[in-house]
Amino acid sequence: MRRRLQTWSELRPLLRMRPLELDPVARRLSRAYTVRDLRTIARARTPRSVFDYVDGAAEAEVSLRRARRVLRDVEFRPSVLRDVGEVDLSTTVLGRTAAAPFLYAPTGFTRMMQHEGERAVARSAARTGVPYTLSTMGTTSIEDLAAAAPDGRNWFGLYVWKDRGASTELMARAKAAGYEALVITVDVPVGGARLRDNRNGFSIPPALSVKTVVDGALHPSWWLNFLTTEPLRFATLDSWQGTIEELAAHMFDPTVELADLAWVREHWDGPLVVKGVQTVADAERVVGAGADAVVLSNHGGRQLDRAPVPLTLVPDTVQAVGDRAEVYVDTGFSNGADVVAAVAHGARAVMLGRAYLYGLMAGGERGVDRVGEILTTEIARTLRLLGVRSLAELTPEHVRLP
Repeated sequence: MRRRLQTWSELRPLLRMRPLELDPVARRLSRAYTVRDLRTIARARTPRSVFDYVDGAAEAEVSLRRARRVLRDVEFRPSVLRDVGEVDLSTTVLGRTAAAPFLYAPTGFTRMMQHEGERAVARSAARTGVPYTLSTMGTTSIEDLAAAAPDGRNWFGLYVWKDRGASTELMARAKAAGYEALVITVDVPVGGARLRDNRNGFSIPPALSVKTVVDGALHPSWWLNFLTTEPLRFATLDSWQGTIEELAAHMFDPTVELADLAWVREHWDGPLVVKGVQTVADAERVVGAGADAVVLSNHGGRQLDRAPVPLTLVPDTVQAVGDRAEVYVDTGFSNGADVVAAVAHGARAVMLGRAYLYGLMAGGERGVDRVGEILTTEIARTLRLLGVRSLAELTPEHVRLP
């Protein structure tokens, strides 16, 4: 072959320089193609103790690793030569249409991860067309969240406190503010042993020590936002100085039992979701007691280590209660293909927590928007590659669980 140098006219079409992006948030998010990419960005931008609070789990973190391993080992079985020119990602959640089969779960202390906090998540969820649940341990009040996202599907996540009067008041405030559903979390009679937090000396709010000051030098934008926005505090209790485990022991009621769902029903007449169910038998018990939906959840691996993997419970739970209640699932889900696997086996939707928090830490409200974009793109692509045009066409034949 005769060699020669290419001319400028031949090289010029190959030179496609990316336009210079002056907005640092847009520049960061443009490099994120997956939720794991957002996690990498979040880790670089957030103090270690805060990032580890989100990223970590209980004790040896076996529950979380098992959940992720099961999702990793899922096997898809596509059907080819199907018309998948158009796909429909919508589903029905508590009698209303959701644009995609995922929900944003309740997470505590959200303004600690990034100063925009719960308001940013709720606004983003409204744009994506999915429900968002505000936690009892949130850093934005029930009323302020409702005002920030008046068109959103706002749910309230309740931890039952030892002070039942305070819990009753929270339900009344959520009802008055127009919240659609109540999500009662039942897997926290005591706080799990979050060893990463203990080793980091993590507390609420973060304590100013030599260690945190040094960490602040490495994450100046986080500390600048922390020090120049409204003080970080719980929206539903006056103050707290200590660890999460100590807070749970102080506030949460370990005597809550099935009969207490009747007490909840006395004060809440809207849809009721019970989160933290880890056996089929318990799913049958809570649905029999009046729950409209159950969340198969081990709290993201943050409570009892070596707990069941929630995804593996989906088929039997759907068979047992699916004709009477909706079944949601969480723990370990980090991409749209994971969501498709759960829906194929009968889950109505997947609850996501860490995923949107990574987006929030990476880019604030726009970072959460990016999570929604990534997930919906991945779900649509997975459906097309499986040869189905809607979630309703998915069956267990499309997905083999390990």
